[in-house]
Formats: sequence, C-alpha cells, structure tokens
Amino acid sequence: MGRSELERLSREELIELVLRLQRPEKTSRTSSKPPATDRKEQREHSKPSGAKPGHEGHSRVLSDDPNTIVQHRPEACACCGASLHAALPAEIVSVFERIELPAVAPIVTQHQRIAVQYPSCGTRVVAPVPKEAQSTPFGPRLHAVATYLKTFQALSYKRLQAALSDLFGLTLSQGGLMNLLRRAQGCFHPSRDAAIAMLRKAEVVACDETGVRIEGSNAYHWLFHSAQAVVHTASPTRGAVVVREMMDGHRPTVWISDRYTAQQGHAAEHQTCLAHLARDVAYVVEASDDPVPWRLQLWLGSVFALAERVTHLAASTLSAKRRSLDRQLGAILATPSCCDLTRDLQAKISRARDQLLVFLAYPGKVEPTNNGSERLLRPAVVQRKVTNGYRAMWAAEGEAAIRTVVDTARLTGSSPFSTVLKTIGA
Repeated sequence: MGRSELERLSREELIELVLRLQRPEKTSRTSSKPPATDRKEQREHSKPSGAKPGHEGHSRVLSDDPNTIVQHRPEACACCGASLHAALPAEIVSVFERIELPAVAPIVTQHQRIAVQYPSCGTRVVAPVPKEAQSTPFGPRLHAVATYLKTFQALSYKRLQAALSDLFGLTLSQGGLMNLLRRAQGCFHPSRDAAIAMLRKAEVVACDETGVRIEGSNAYHWLFHSAQAVVHTASPTRGAVVVREMMDGHRPTVWISDRYTAQQGHAAEHQTCLAHLARDVAYVVEASDDPVPWRLQLWLGSVFALAERVTHLAASTLSAKRRSLDRQLGAILATPSCCDLTRDLQAKISRARDQLLVFLAYPGKVEPTNNGSERLLRPAVVQRKVTNGYRAMWAAEGEAAIRTVVDTARLTGSSPFSTVLKTIGA
C-alpha cells in the first residue's frame, strides 16, 4: 500500500490497519505451523525438555538369554587372606552386560552350471538353469534391509548406497537399488488391499493429508485409519475424489478430520479436530483483549478434561454434560464483539457447532482430536523434508503401500522391520 492510498484512509481505517500490523505472528502453539518455524527467541522461552520433576527413571532391561555368562568370584578373604574355594555358597550381587554387534558381511552363494560330455555317445549335457538364477541376485533379507532404510529411515538413494557399502560391503548402483526397491514394493500390494478392505468396513475413520513433491510437481500424501487398519495413498490432488475412491461407497458412522472442505460429508456424523480449534482460539487470545476468546479457551479446557475420563462415565452423565457444554457454547457464540478476529472465530465455530462434541456419544471409539492421524503422517513428513519427495509416482505409491502394511501390522504389536522381512520373504 503506497503513501497516496494511506492518505485516503479514514481515521478509523488507519487505526484498524495499525492494530492489524501489531498482531503477533502465528506460531506452532497458535496455528498448524510446525514447531521448527517458531522463532529462536520463542523456542528459548519454551518449556524445558527432558524428564519432569518426580518422573520415575527407567533402566535398560537385562537379557533373559545372554550368549555368554562370565562369573567373577573373589579368590581370597579380604580379612584373613584364606582361599575362597568354589564349593563355598555364593550369591549374585550385581549384573553388568556388555553388548556388541558382530561384523556383518554378505553371504554369497555362487551357482555354477556344469556341462558333462557322455563318453559313449559324445553328447554334451548341460545342467538346467536353477531357479535361483532365474530371478534377482539379491535375497529377501537384503531387499528388506534396503526397503526399511529407504522408507523408515528416510535415506536418499545416495545415502542408502553409501550405507550398504559402509555397513555390509555391498556395491550397488543407484539404478540397481531402484530396481531392487521396486521389486520389493510389489510384495506389499496384497496386504495393502486387505487393509483397504478392512477400512471400508470401519465404523469410525480418521483422515488427514500433507503436501509432497512427486515428479517435480505438488502432490499429496493421504492417510486414512481406523481401529483395524491404516492406509496411506499418494495422489496428485487434494480433492474429495480421493476420499470417495478410497471409501468406494462406504459411509462410516463417524468421520474425524479438520474442517477442510474435501473432508466433509463422508459419514453419518463428523467429529472436528478440537486441537486445530484450540490453536485458533489461542491465537485470538494472544492477539486480542476481547473476553470471548478467553471464554472459548476455558470451554475447550472443560471439553478436554471431560475427554480424559469419558470412558469412566455413564451414558446418561455424558448426555447431560454434552447438553450443558452446548448451552455454554451457545451463550459464548451469541456474545457480541467489536473484534474482527473474535467475530471470525465465532463464525467458524458456529459452522462446526454440531461437529464439536460428537465424541461424547461414542466413548472410547471416537477421539476429540485428529492427533492420531497427524502422528501417523509424521514419518512421511520427515521423509519429504529429508529427500524432497519422489522422482516417480510409482515410488510414492509403492512407499504408501509399504507404510500401509507396516502401520496396520503395528496395531497388533509387530515391529516395522519384522513386518517388512515377513512380507518380502513370503
């Protein structure tokens, strides 16, 4: 805005402009921005990390089946110097374990085809091609290690190439690695399809998405999850068509997400993420002296406190508390305000009013926030930041299939590498 335009503004408009310029910047506490974007001085005044006072410490659990046990016995009495022979009773007073990794080297099995000439007729007989020579020269464990490091440790092709060389003495080109990973990804498609089938039967589904670069263009990594399945998928669009294709006509009882338009209308009821709403409220509290945002913050505090004990209360009690909270919210939303930020916040909450307390009707089944989706998306976000996305769509789709199978298996306690190895070796 130039000087001439400023001169044409009225006194009230100038005051409003100055007030807008004085508003604080949004941070991770008052918006959906990641903590890494916060200014250094803000991070310096944040709460200290590490264990809090009164936290009970934990030590490493000793092995139940050590490879070797070495007992250190005293040889002589410290008082009289007499020999302490092995037949004397003894007890263990302390245990210390030293742990080491063995040197890992690839096991190379060379298959040689032999030709033999029969002396009587002179026929030269060549052994048939063994099945091991009819496929890739790399075994399932090598496929699993490369897949695990690429997908779950976010290594680029160059760093993966170096890791395999430094740790295992394997020399693979980046093209060879790409072919290896593409073969491995194909093993996950059946289990991915099974996870999608479970998702399409779920009563409660949560969803979220994040941006990613694929083939040099902006695209999106979508996440859907229920109590039984976690499904990742890559798509060039952020539109509702992704949800419709994933659900294939299935309408869950409850859908959990933020207020993004593409996430609306996919279930009988919708639970809006209250964590997103709480950050919006926190910003208006910080930027304005209006009492309405402060009242909304207190109201959200009551909702979160109730959510922590929702499974311990009777249905009638929850119903009564829901009606009470709704009345309180109605009064707050009806309070007049001269602050534009407050009015915008009231309008936003009014539009989502019937989606704020749905979780109280489904204790233990529906969460009041979509934090579960954000936690499941975080590894994909880390991968995006470290590697800057994917060179090809097949790589993005293949990694989504791997994450689908591994995250679904995690629901039953399986570890990522064991799931990867089991799937590739099946």
